[in-house]
Amino acid sequence: MVARRRKRAARDPKEGIPSPPGYSAIPIKFSEKQQASHYLYVRAHSVREGTKSTWPQKRTLFVLNVPPYCTEESLSRLLSPCGPVQSVELQEKPDLAESPKESKSKFFYPKRVPGFQVAYVVFQKPGGVSAALTLKGPLLVSTESHPVKSGIHKWISDYADSVPDPEALRIEVDTFMEAYDQKIAEEEAKAKEEEGVPDEEGWVKVTRRGRRPVLPRTEAASLRVLERERRKRARKELLNFYAWQHRESKMEHLAQLRKKFEEDKQRIELMRAQRKFRPY
Repeated sequence: MVARRRKRAARDPKEGIPSPPGYSAIPIKFSEKQQASHYLYVRAHSVREGTKSTWPQKRTLFVLNVPPYCTEESLSRLLSPCGPVQSVELQEKPDLAESPKESKSKFFYPKRVPGFQVAYVVFQKPGGVSAALTLKGPLLVSTESHPVKSGIHKWISDYADSVPDPEALRIEVDTFMEAYDQKIAEEEAKAKEEEGVPDEEGWVKVTRRGRRPVLPRTEAASLRVLERERRKRARKELLNFYAWQHRESKMEHLAQLRKKFEEDKQRIELMRAQRKFRPY
């Protein structure tokens, strides 16, 4: 009984459309040929009192269950009868950040996996949100005047968009490097000003800045450093630590003594044969 009451409460009393509590349902269709409708669940975007939000209050519409074929342009066109739309942004998850987000590069960030998303629609006037909450459908995403690509045409378009423009890529890289160099210069200037200056508690920050700049290490210098480390490790190795090592070292020493004794015998025989042997 309780589950039935919840289901009845979750339905729109006018249209009988299932929707989460606090949301209004807007039916949409991909095209006229489609018989079944897909539902967008919308409500006015709001945050807790005293919390900052990225989106303007009373002018932002929060949309759930946005299908993959519904782009920002098509969503703006569907909601344009409610009022002039200022901006539309699609996201994988609801935005919980209190501060504005930095714009991400389209070249160096991975492309989002297509799937159902959420959207933030900002109208120019607050009346657009109230009109969108009472919007009836079904609305068509793909029309003759505004067709939405699908199938192989969409794959071809996505592939063409995945190939970056070299000039636009160069401009973005140059802009990023200029901003990075400026940031590094500001950090170095700030560190130089704070060098040797005690803080509020009397502590002085010690940095690794030296009088002479460190020269870049060449390949030959790196090889010398590696050889030095190898010799140092060889000296630290434990010799004759185990019993079997001690036994093998003794056997090797005896073998060397026998070899030297045989060599000395041969040398003496050779000197005798040459009659140059003078024992005294």
